[in-house]
Amino acid sequence: MDTQQLLIAGLATLAVGGLGVAFLEPILTGANRAEKRQAALSDSAKVRRKAGEDPAGRRRNIAESLKEIEERKKTKKLTLEQQFEQAGVDWTKKTFLLVSVGCGVGLAFLLLILTRQPMLALGGLLAGGLGLPRWWLSRKAKKRQETFVAEFPNAIEAIVRGIKSGLPLNDCFRLIATEAKEPVKTEFRRVVEAQTMGVSISDAIQKVYDRIPTSEVSFFAIVIEIQSKAGGNLGEILLNLSKVIRDRKKLRDKVSAVSQEAKSSAAIIGALPFAVGALVFWGSPDYIRLLWTTQAGQFGLMGCAGFMGVGIFVMKQMIDFDI
Repeated sequence: MDTQQLLIAGLATLAVGGLGVAFLEPILTGANRAEKRQAALSDSAKVRRKAGEDPAGRRRNIAESLKEIEERKKTKKLTLEQQFEQAGVDWTKKTFLLVSVGCGVGLAFLLLILTRQPMLALGGLLAGGLGLPRWWLSRKAKKRQETFVAEFPNAIEAIVRGIKSGLPLNDCFRLIATEAKEPVKTEFRRVVEAQTMGVSISDAIQKVYDRIPTSEVSFFAIVIEIQSKAGGNLGEILLNLSKVIRDRKKLRDKVSAVSQEAKSSAAIIGALPFAVGALVFWGSPDYIRLLWTTQAGQFGLMGCAGFMGVGIFVMKQMIDFDI
């Protein structure tokens, strides 16, 4: 009797243990969470497929994507690190500070030797320390953007050929990261590295726009963003984008050629006061030396410099066409 009771108790214990394992195993192993994730992914895939089949849903997805992109691209003040990235220089804040101090001290020392005027030397210190390094960074960033835009259509066409041959988009990016010219090569290599770290492709392209803030990169980011959410023939879209970029470049070159006469005239007008001053100094130095040896002459020079700056700025705005 005791043996029978022990056997029944053992079987009951095994049954309870089996039921416990059956109910607790999905929780302990994470199977429930995996099933929930799979169901969520399946539902989202169905929603995207339904949106792709429904024109209204697809338009809604495109509108939402464009709104998100515009929100991210709102103008904001660039930090020093972002200016370094746009210029393509491997600088730190310490390096920038040393360069600024060097430019300011060098320009102030040069003006002090030439004019013997401490006030002009102080102005040179401020202009050299605060203006020259930032002007150089801005000019280098603009030059880098022009080089990128000139090579960008070739990279897009290479992506199109890769897609049509059956390569995934990520492999096409890796091909550009190894075969393209600089700076396209570096930017796409950063995209590939960001994808390796788990960043989505649309966010990685958005970071390219942060470093190369041009309309061409903006178009490319919009295409990738919309295609990742609403679908579509990516190869055909990118091919059309490449043609648009090339047409924009042709139009920009044509406008530059047409406006070259106005630019030459502005350069001659801007250089004329300095040329006349140099000729007068060469012919009669004592006559023009009064401009920087007397207080009235110094105030006159400062006033002329201000008016010249305003005039050059106005002429530059008149001949600068944004396409």
